[in-house]
Amino acid sequence: MVVAEEAEEQSGTRSAESLKVAIVGSGPAGFYSADFLLRDPRNVAVDVLERLPTPFGLVRFGVAPDHQGIKRVSAAFERIAKNPRFRFFGNVEIGRDLTLETLLAGYHAVIFAVGSATDKRMGIAGEDLPGSDAATSFVGWYNGHPDFQDRSFDLTSERVVVIGMGNVAMDVARILVRRPEELADTDITEAALAALHESRVREVVLLGRRGPAQGAFDQAELADIAALPGVDVIIEGALPALDLAGFPTNVRKNVEYLRELAARPPRGASRRVRMRFLASPAEVLGDDRVRALRIEQNQLVEAEDGSVAARGTGVFETLECGLVLRSIGYRGVALPGAPFDTKRGLIPNDGARVLGADGKPVHGLYAVGWIKRGPSGLIGTNKSCAKDTVTALLSDTDSLLARPLASAQDLAELLADAGTRAVTFADWQRLDALEVARGKAAGKVREKLVNVRAMLDALDKS
Repeated sequence: MVVAEEAEEQSGTRSAESLKVAIVGSGPAGFYSADFLLRDPRNVAVDVLERLPTPFGLVRFGVAPDHQGIKRVSAAFERIAKNPRFRFFGNVEIGRDLTLETLLAGYHAVIFAVGSATDKRMGIAGEDLPGSDAATSFVGWYNGHPDFQDRSFDLTSERVVVIGMGNVAMDVARILVRRPEELADTDITEAALAALHESRVREVVLLGRRGPAQGAFDQAELADIAALPGVDVIIEGALPALDLAGFPTNVRKNVEYLRELAARPPRGASRRVRMRFLASPAEVLGDDRVRALRIEQNQLVEAEDGSVAARGTGVFETLECGLVLRSIGYRGVALPGAPFDTKRGLIPNDGARVLGADGKPVHGLYAVGWIKRGPSGLIGTNKSCAKDTVTALLSDTDSLLARPLASAQDLAELLADAGTRAVTFADWQRLDALEVARGKAAGKVREKLVNVRAMLDALDKS
């Protein structure tokens, strides 16, 4: 339960505000939205709600442990949180600790910044066999996300197949083939590092259903793998002759780099990443667990609008493996009480304004980030997305203020009365310091606390 002094800390230092905004989700999209709101000359107050005790979302749980430079963006979020008109409420979940209706009663506007929390499925036989899982689960496991710490991944087979050619697929492949000692000083979890030390994986096959020009990875991500000592990157099959003049710059760079890699003779390295284009998973094979993946060769077919799709040729082969990780896209998850487009996996919106079942904007509701536009773009993409959302919200200020708030009770007091142990930003800073200290003792950047109970217990003891 939130103690009295903590509730006072969250509510007693605020001045009178003209506009109160709640942001649900504390990843990059949420923090960038808070930043743009707090920059406005009007005295906007911002409360950020997060279902986990820790902030920063994708930065903490999605960025690979060997990409510490990308994680430094959290320093900018720390500066945003210092604004006296900003508050953080961790360990607070809509539908569990309060309803959306209750939240709207105390705020003029609510921004949904919850991202895309689940993955797309392949829809093939055997997909639910042990050893077939989502790449997001694997990433969450090695990054210390509390939702995935009960997972285990069998790394006893020499070959892993990763379905997909995006940046997450590249991250997964790199972590699997990188020497574990090169990860020892990062913030990878202790359990994941121990498992990688015991890993027998020597080959990762990246499977893309379309061609090299349709790969969704950034060249730098593939270059990181190619630069690893003791790792060969092998391009399977001949790359098609493409006139790259009409393609975007990133596509040209990707294809040109793939051609460069294809021309390199293998070094006979002990570990390898094989990139296989024009191939789709057809069936996961095995009795009690994954033993192999049946794949179908594809051909590209161009539609009238110029788009390119993959079509199966009816030619199949079987690839033995012990682990299949799908990385074929992400979907948002519906929030209790909020509109949701089940087909597209996002919150329906028009220019960030959330749309109800009648297709009209719902007063006071907005969306930002992946839950607004779908899972596209990098961390920085959310900054421009947040600016657009906040611009739309602030343009509605007069109508938002015209709706009297139904509740005058402060959120900190409301949660305290309900017995919810809300985590403040000061609490998070104590957890942060603890994790850094734990990491220093182990020769690492940080050693994360990986379950909610441990985090709350650590706060109660400090």
